[in-house]
Amino acid sequence: MTKRHQATEGNIDRETANTLINRIADLSLAMDKMNIAEYVEFLRNPKRIIFVNFLGGLARGFGIGIGATILAALFVIILSRIVQLNIPIIGEFIAEIVKTVDSHMKLR
Repeated sequence: MTKRHQATEGNIDRETANTLINRIADLSLAMDKMNIAEYVEFLRNPKRIIFVNFLGGLARGFGIGIGATILAALFVIILSRIVQLNIPIIGEFIAEIVKTVDSHMKLR
């Protein structure tokens, strides 16, 4: 009988058993390295999941707010530089936008 037939009958030779034991040990080490136990424990605690997601949402919102502020400031700076160049049609349009933004900033 071949090794394949022996395995299907429930009789495993020593070499096959050792190979399986080594693979199971490797799998166990890989799971330990991936922190599977901590992840499963994390999934079992809904309060912790909500808290972590809340903190992640706060961080994303804060980052979006800071990024949008920086981009808007750069946009206004670039527009004011274009106005200084005195391009006839574009300059007048951008001057109105800059005046509007400045008036809104002074109101706050």
